[in-house]
Amino acid sequence: MANTYTQLYIQCIFAPKFRAAMLQPQWDERLRTYISTIAKTNGHKVIAINNMPDHLHLFVGLNPKQSISEMMRIIKGDSSEWINNEKLTGRKFQWQEGYGAFSYSRSQLDAVAKYVMNQREHHRKITFLDEYKNMLEKFEVEYDERYIFKLPEDW
Repeated sequence: MANTYTQLYIQCIFAPKFRAAMLQPQWDERLRTYISTIAKTNGHKVIAINNMPDHLHLFVGLNPKQSISEMMRIIKGDSSEWINNEKLTGRKFQWQEGYGAFSYSRSQLDAVAKYVMNQREHHRKITFLDEYKNMLEKFEVEYDERYIFKLPEDW
Protein backbone atom coordinates (compact mmCIF):
# COMPACT_ATOMS: atom_id res chain seq x y z
CA MET A 1 0.00 0.00 0.00
CA ALA A 2 1.44 3.35 -1.04
CA ASN A 3 -0.11 5.46 1.71
CA THR A 4 -0.67 5.19 5.44
CA TYR A 5 -4.13 5.83 6.85
CA THR A 6 -4.87 6.07 10.54
CA GLN A 7 -7.66 7.02 12.89
CA LEU A 8 -6.19 7.40 16.38
CA TYR A 9 -8.06 9.30 19.07
CA ILE A 10 -6.31 9.75 22.40
CA GLN A 11 -7.35 11.54 25.59
CA CYS A 12 -4.38 12.54 27.74
CA ILE A 13 -4.75 13.62 31.35
CA PHE A 14 -1.93 15.23 33.32
CA ALA A 15 -1.47 17.32 36.43
CA PRO A 16 0.86 19.91 37.95
CA LYS A 17 3.50 18.52 40.28
CA PHE A 18 2.00 17.40 43.59
CA ARG A 19 -1.43 17.88 41.96
CA ALA A 20 -1.19 21.47 43.11
CA ALA A 21 -4.09 23.67 42.01
CA MET A 22 -1.80 25.97 40.03
CA LEU A 23 -3.77 26.35 36.78
CA GLN A 24 -5.53 29.63 37.44
CA PRO A 25 -8.67 30.92 35.68
CA GLN A 26 -6.91 34.22 34.87
CA TRP A 27 -4.58 32.46 32.44
CA ASP A 28 -5.90 28.95 31.84
CA GLU A 29 -7.40 29.92 28.44
CA ARG A 30 -3.95 31.15 27.37
CA LEU A 31 -2.50 27.83 28.56
CA ARG A 32 -5.05 25.82 26.58
CA THR A 33 -4.30 27.89 23.48
CA TYR A 34 -0.55 27.42 23.97
CA ILE A 35 -0.87 23.64 24.41
CA SER A 36 -3.24 23.42 21.43
CA THR A 37 -0.68 25.25 19.30
CA ILE A 38 2.08 22.84 20.38
CA ALA A 39 -0.13 19.86 19.49
CA LYS A 40 -1.13 21.32 16.12
CA THR A 41 2.48 22.23 15.29
CA ASN A 42 3.34 18.56 15.81
CA GLY A 43 0.60 17.45 13.42
CA HIS A 44 -2.06 16.44 15.94
CA LYS A 45 -5.70 17.49 15.64
CA VAL A 46 -7.00 19.01 18.87
CA ILE A 47 -10.56 17.82 19.38
CA ALA A 48 -11.06 19.18 22.91
CA ILE A 49 -8.93 20.66 25.66
CA ASN A 50 -9.99 21.77 29.10
CA ASN A 51 -8.61 22.02 32.57
CA MET A 52 -9.38 22.34 36.21
CA PRO A 53 -6.95 24.04 38.59
CA ASP A 54 -5.26 20.69 39.34
CA HIS A 55 -5.30 18.82 36.00
CA LEU A 56 -5.73 19.10 32.25
CA HIS A 57 -7.50 16.95 29.64
CA LEU A 58 -6.26 16.98 26.04
CA PHE A 59 -8.23 14.98 23.45
CA VAL A 60 -6.46 14.69 20.10
CA GLY A 61 -6.48 12.94 16.79
CA LEU A 62 -2.94 11.56 17.04
CA ASN A 63 -0.42 12.04 14.23
CA PRO A 64 1.18 8.56 13.97
CA LYS A 65 4.55 10.13 13.10
CA GLN A 66 4.93 11.01 16.78
CA SER A 67 4.47 8.68 19.73
CA ILE A 68 2.17 9.59 22.58
CA SER A 69 5.15 9.73 24.95
CA GLU A 70 7.02 12.11 22.63
CA MET A 71 3.94 14.31 22.22
CA MET A 72 3.50 14.48 25.99
CA ARG A 73 7.20 15.17 26.59
CA ILE A 74 7.06 18.13 24.21
CA ILE A 75 3.72 19.49 25.43
CA LYS A 76 4.60 19.26 29.11
CA GLY A 77 8.15 20.57 28.64
CA ASP A 78 7.27 23.48 26.36
CA SER A 79 4.19 24.53 28.35
CA SER A 80 5.96 24.44 31.73
CA GLU A 81 8.78 26.54 30.25
CA TRP A 82 6.17 29.00 28.92
CA ILE A 83 4.38 29.18 32.30
CA ASN A 84 7.70 29.91 34.04
CA ASN A 85 8.86 32.45 31.43
CA GLU A 86 5.53 34.26 31.71
CA LYS A 87 5.82 34.14 35.53
CA LEU A 88 2.21 32.94 35.82
CA THR A 89 2.73 31.21 39.17
CA GLY A 90 4.35 32.45 42.35
CA ARG A 91 6.92 29.65 42.23
CA LYS A 92 8.54 27.33 39.70
CA PHE A 93 5.94 25.37 37.75
CA GLN A 94 6.35 21.73 36.75
CA TRP A 95 4.00 19.09 35.48
CA GLN A 96 3.92 15.92 37.52
CA GLU A 97 5.84 13.04 36.01
CA GLY A 98 3.65 10.69 33.99
CA TYR A 99 0.20 11.02 32.47
CA GLY A 100 -2.83 8.98 31.51
CA ALA A 101 -3.54 8.23 27.85
CA PHE A 102 -6.74 6.52 26.76
CA SER A 103 -7.84 5.57 23.24
CA TYR A 104 -11.30 5.93 21.77
CA SER A 105 -13.15 4.96 18.61
CA ARG A 106 -14.62 7.45 16.15
CA SER A 107 -18.12 6.70 17.46
CA GLN A 108 -17.06 8.02 20.89
CA LEU A 109 -15.69 11.39 19.71
CA ASP A 110 -18.70 13.54 20.61
CA ALA A 111 -19.20 11.96 24.03
CA VAL A 112 -15.51 12.28 24.99
CA ALA A 113 -15.29 15.87 23.68
CA LYS A 114 -18.39 16.81 25.72
CA TYR A 115 -16.91 15.10 28.77
CA VAL A 116 -13.66 17.07 28.40
CA MET A 117 -15.45 20.37 27.86
CA ASN A 118 -17.78 19.75 30.84
CA GLN A 119 -15.04 19.33 33.45
CA ARG A 120 -16.27 22.01 35.85
CA GLU A 121 -19.71 20.41 36.15
CA HIS A 122 -18.25 16.91 36.26
CA HIS A 123 -15.94 17.75 39.17
CA ARG A 124 -18.79 19.03 41.29
CA LYS A 125 -19.69 15.34 41.65
CA ILE A 126 -16.31 13.55 41.70
CA THR A 127 -12.74 14.41 42.68
CA PHE A 128 -9.93 14.29 40.17
CA LEU A 129 -8.23 11.40 41.93
CA ASP A 130 -11.44 9.35 41.97
CA GLU A 131 -12.09 10.25 38.32
CA TYR A 132 -8.61 9.12 37.34
CA LYS A 133 -8.84 5.83 39.25
CA ASN A 134 -12.24 5.18 37.66
CA MET A 135 -10.75 5.69 34.20
CA LEU A 136 -7.86 3.33 34.92
CA GLU A 137 -10.31 0.71 36.13
CA LYS A 138 -12.73 1.26 33.23
CA PHE A 139 -9.89 0.79 30.73
CA GLU A 140 -8.54 -2.16 32.77
CA VAL A 141 -5.15 -0.52 33.25
CA GLU A 142 -3.13 -2.13 36.02
CA TYR A 143 -1.65 0.45 38.35
CA ASP A 144 0.20 0.80 41.60
CA GLU A 145 -1.68 3.05 44.02
CA ARG A 146 1.62 4.58 45.18
CA TYR A 147 2.31 6.02 41.74
CA ILE A 148 -1.06 7.36 40.61
CA PHE A 149 -0.30 10.93 41.62
CA LYS A 150 2.18 11.77 44.32
CA LEU A 151 1.18 14.12 47.07
CA PRO A 152 3.77 16.40 48.74
CA GLU A 153 4.10 14.12 51.77
CA ASP A 154 5.12 11.26 49.44
CA TRP A 155 8.18 13.11 48.10
